[in-house]
Amino acid sequence: MTTAPLIEHLVGFVDELRKRGIDIGPAALLDAGAALGVLDLLDRESVREALAATLLSTHMHRDTFDRAFDLWFPLGAGARTTSTEIPVDADGNVDVEAFRQMIAEVMAEDGPDADARRSEMVAMIVEQFGRYEGARGEAFSAYQATSTINPQMLIAAIAAAMARGAVDDESGARPGTQPRYRRAAADRAAALRAAIDAETQRRMAGRHGRDRVAEYAVPKLPEQMSFLHSGARDLAQIRRTVQPLARLLAARLEIRRRRARHGPVDVRRTLRASMSTGGVPIKLTHRRPRPGRPELVIICDVSGSVSGFSQFTLQLVYALRQQFSKVRVFAFVDTVDEVTEYFDRGQADETFGEVMHEMVTTARIATRDGHSDYGHMLKGFAREYLDSLTHRGALLILGDARNNYHWTETDSLRTLTERVRHAYWLNPERREEWGTGDSDADVYAEVIDMYECRNAQQLAKVIGDLLPV
Repeated sequence: MTTAPLIEHLVGFVDELRKRGIDIGPAALLDAGAALGVLDLLDRESVREALAATLLSTHMHRDTFDRAFDLWFPLGAGARTTSTEIPVDADGNVDVEAFRQMIAEVMAEDGPDADARRSEMVAMIVEQFGRYEGARGEAFSAYQATSTINPQMLIAAIAAAMARGAVDDESGARPGTQPRYRRAAADRAAALRAAIDAETQRRMAGRHGRDRVAEYAVPKLPEQMSFLHSGARDLAQIRRTVQPLARLLAARLEIRRRRARHGPVDVRRTLRASMSTGGVPIKLTHRRPRPGRPELVIICDVSGSVSGFSQFTLQLVYALRQQFSKVRVFAFVDTVDEVTEYFDRGQADETFGEVMHEMVTTARIATRDGHSDYGHMLKGFAREYLDSLTHRGALLILGDARNNYHWTETDSLRTLTERVRHAYWLNPERREEWGTGDSDADVYAEVIDMYECRNAQQLAKVIGDLLPV
């Protein structure tokens, strides 16, 4: 690849990352180009690491980067030649068990040729078990290949192969059952699954085009993943963005607080000072700013449909709790209950999910039919906890407003909003879905400012813009 096509290819790759939401400036692009100028371009992993180091500003974007890199810098085109024969049984069919043992032996290998052997084995797996005839001709399925091989079931075999010939430092332990071998084998089984995915995408990109495969193969950034449509793995990635987002928002709130050095205009003092100019105000006189940090009250729906959104938002707000004089948390499914004490125990971020589980299972938040009932919650909050709202604080309601066709009790919501200086409702559903089916979002939006917060990116913007200082 000559210099001009290489630079053009690199610029195209960077444009792809930018379209995915990764912020890459001109200086980073120049650094990446300079790195390619001194690297051995045949050493693909060195190229990958160099581009990641120069183009990414956070490790949270690495998964998206790696998937895009595999499509833009593939190992090659078409099927790869292999020198290893696949074991067959007496009838000429693939002996799956023998092949799985062969895979375990290869995955357990170490040494200079181990990576090449593993790449060859992955190509064999995809070619043999991932290929099928689709409506548009030959296609490849990572799910079909991994279902046949089942990398998770290979862990014991890989561990045993790694332990074979090693000095046994745990007398009486069966070879491969030692924790260090099990952990290493689990990592290699996960790497095998990822390699099968990458090889499948490479074969599909060669047949259907890189752009088409990228539409479904390249994952979204963690901050762009939908709260309502993310699995456990995606939600775990989203939660890892809490601390970076919290630091960014805390800095933004502090800047806003410093810029608000003056209080509101003091009309009397301004007019009095203008007497020397015939009553024409020349210089505005401000009141002294009122010290102190605002209070924050959070009411969150923790029912199954929005639990991921509520957990992430609570974790983010609690990471910002130093910006407020007091934070009180109320949770509900169909009945509201204060749960502040569950989150005031100094829990670390990694145990926040355990705190949520304890709260959901022990707090008095579901006393009726176990389905979200916003009307009953609002009426109960106005009756029992109205004194928690003050005119110097803010109210934050978290939920999708899907009310299961219960009464809305908008009068109670209006009572709450009139008690605070700021009142906002954060909704994890698309704005187009508000008011559809059992959603009463459009009704509540007439009483309180409601904002769409489908992912961490939207949530960070809304919280950074709205939270009082």
